Amino acid sequence: MDNQLNTLHTIAFTHRNLPVSEIGNLHIDPNDQKERLTAFKEAMHLEELMFLSTCNRVEFLIVTEEIVDHSFLHRFFNALYPNLSEEQRTLFADSAEDYTGINAAEHLFSVASSVESMVVGEREIITQVRNAFEDCRKMQLTGDTIRLVMRHTIETAKKVYTETNIARRPVSVVSLAYHKLRDLNVPMDSRILIIGAGVTNTNMSRFLRKHGFGQFHVFNRTFEKAEKLANDLNGKAHKLGDLKTFDEGFDVIITCTGAEKHIITKDIYEQLLQGETDRKIVIDIAIPQDLSPEIIAENNVTHISVEVLQEISNANLKERSKEIQHVEQIIKEALFEFEHIHQARMVELAMRSVPEKVKEIRNNAVENVFHNELASLDHESREVVEKIMGYMEKKYMSMPMLMAKEILLKKR
Repeated sequence: MDNQLNTLHTIAFTHRNLPVSEIGNLHIDPNDQKERLTAFKEAMHLEELMFLSTCNRVEFLIVTEEIVDHSFLHRFFNALYPNLSEEQRTLFADSAEDYTGINAAEHLFSVASSVESMVVGEREIITQVRNAFEDCRKMQLTGDTIRLVMRHTIETAKKVYTETNIARRPVSVVSLAYHKLRDLNVPMDSRILIIGAGVTNTNMSRFLRKHGFGQFHVFNRTFEKAEKLANDLNGKAHKLGDLKTFDEGFDVIITCTGAEKHIITKDIYEQLLQGETDRKIVIDIAIPQDLSPEIIAENNVTHISVEVLQEISNANLKERSKEIQHVEQIIKEALFEFEHIHQARMVELAMRSVPEKVKEIRNNAVENVFHNELASLDHESREVVEKIMGYMEKKYMSMPMLMAKEILLKKR
């Protein structure tokens, strides 16, 4: 491995080595990133820097000649997070996962390919990685090394998602619930009641609207939250207590509250039915469930519980895990290719001065060494000499590069 690659480091803080609540202390507001990261890069004398922040990971990709050890990490946190307590800085310095050189590249390939994700196979991470790089590039924090490794990272992740089934089977509750509705051929004009305006129901309802559904009624204990979600959906907001008197009927109920007792009792369900007898669909994502069990037994209802969705999710995760060996092979091949690309780039950078040196030699030959001889030549003879020198100049510029790359290839 080229020693130059040893200046590349990834310092990672993820759900695997820290609670998500602790990782939250490392997030930096996007509005503050340029100022803080630029000052940090200068203070630590880093050649390059990239910052990646998601809901369950914060990672730093850096290029530095320094050894990244415990002492470096303490200075790292003192410079970037001065408001953290000494105890917190020690915790992060002790918990950091540090990857160097080709191992740093391998880690990045795995992250972007979702092998390192909390939910294996989630495609969102590749977008987050790409956006993080673009943001840092625009802030002029990155350079040639990070550009090279990130280009290959994105290419590798795309290949993983294209050539494996790691992302084919949905595992999130929201995705699975939507697929269940789709499999039941629910019409787009279905009347949908959203009970609870928390994160899960918010994601679910927006997902439905994105796919063409348009009739929503949102019920929530806090009316302001119901109103906010209803406005996003172009629906109607209601207080949770309004379920007892709601008289517009429904086709689908999606419910997820934090209530300790059943929100939808037998009496409330009958009120919601308004005498309709056709089959209804209830997706109950709450734990414990919001729908009273007797409703399921006594009514024409398709009940989709969180337990059912979780069973499907677990089965799909097992299927995805079977693909990891295939993914690891793609990453292994990508690393082999990246080492070659990186070494070739190092040759290019090292040989950048060759064209200028060749031009200097040519100019010195024409203006000094052979000035008198050239001056004595007739016009046609001088043209021939110029062509010969031009040809030799191009060859001397290109041949060293080709020879160096051939040597690299023979070493592989």
